[in-house]
Amino acid sequence: MSTMPSDRSPDSTLAFRREGYRFVGTRCDRFGTDIVQARLLLEPTICLRGREAAELFYDEERFVRRGAMPKRGQRTLTGVGGVQGLDGPAHRVRKAMFMSIMTPAAVRRLGDLFDDEWQARISAWAEHGPVVLYDEVGRMLTRAIWAWAGVPLAGTDVRRRTAEMHAMIEGPAALGPTHWRGLVARRRAERWAGELIEEVRAGAVPAPSGSALRVVAGHRDEWGRPLPRRIAAVELLNVLRPTVAVDRYVVFAALALHDHPHWHDRVRGDDAATEQFVQEVRRHYPFFAVTAARVRRSFEWQGYAFPQGRRVLLDLYGTNHHPRLWPEPERFRPERFAGWRDDPFGFVPQGGGDHQAGHRCAGEWITIELMKRAVANLTGAMSYRVPPQDLALDLGMMPTLPPSGLVVDGVRRTA
Repeated sequence: MSTMPSDRSPDSTLAFRREGYRFVGTRCDRFGTDIVQARLLLEPTICLRGREAAELFYDEERFVRRGAMPKRGQRTLTGVGGVQGLDGPAHRVRKAMFMSIMTPAAVRRLGDLFDDEWQARISAWAEHGPVVLYDEVGRMLTRAIWAWAGVPLAGTDVRRRTAEMHAMIEGPAALGPTHWRGLVARRRAERWAGELIEEVRAGAVPAPSGSALRVVAGHRDEWGRPLPRRIAAVELLNVLRPTVAVDRYVVFAALALHDHPHWHDRVRGDDAATEQFVQEVRRHYPFFAVTAARVRRSFEWQGYAFPQGRRVLLDLYGTNHHPRLWPEPERFRPERFAGWRDDPFGFVPQGGGDHQAGHRCAGEWITIELMKRAVANLTGAMSYRVPPQDLALDLGMMPTLPPSGLVVDGVRRTA
């Protein structure tokens, strides 16, 4: 059996936080491999990248998700007890709940709501000068997903709820105040969502038939039991929070249009070109860095030992930038997706494997739809300028974003 290449540092946690998205890839490149071991959070951890690694990682006979994500991530980002940490029948039943609300018609309806929000804001942007696209899109997505999910939202609560979602998203990898804000936001949001679930169950608050709020409140687990109030709150937030997080992808799409202006005219009114553009944004720009699992029972793969219980990280960013999968991976080339067929293991911006039964993100179709609607609005419904500002992406910050949030001014309605 071969000796696995290893980072010799006593613990690489600080290096991981410093290097961010490039941590795994840098070490794999150093050893000329797609597998390397490092000590993270004082625990031996196997790090993988590439298509074969992704196919292995999503094999439920070999890996489990329970106990894989560090507690700091559960206590800020996903919530303790959410679908991301389940396995077997419990996961299949809970995942089916999410997939039941992700019908094509429902996805289009959310896109329409987002369109309406965007159209309603163009005039205000034109009147009030420079706007930070990240802030604006986050609030538009909050209003759209709350309406789509059947969740009541007062106009005065939009900024607060958006800020809570952002704090949870930014909390897992952060230290100090940013992490603390994520913890506080998670507690507040779960308390609010739990109270709402109880009110729906008691008939005090109406929830539209088929809405995410109704589905989560009425869901029963693999034993036929209603979800506990806190777990139902976690899962309702697992519909709302990831949708608000699409504001980062929308900013990346706007950044790509700014950096590659010839694509502005190519995508306008062309659904096929827009699809290629959106997929390349999802491949090229950093969103999720890694995802975690644990070895179910000991096995050997490519001559390397995977001991039972060992934490394993799949490098999502590194897989989407792997030179054997993506020629010239650092170049932004949407045309690489012309005629492309979905590869559940070679293209993993929101996880890999099967949507229905596996751990691939249930909201991936929502992400694509919302990004396409945003691109259509940026190129067809308005004109604008991007003034000088800091648009550099720090790959050591997870999740990353241009420091300016992408400021636009001179907005004018064109359609």
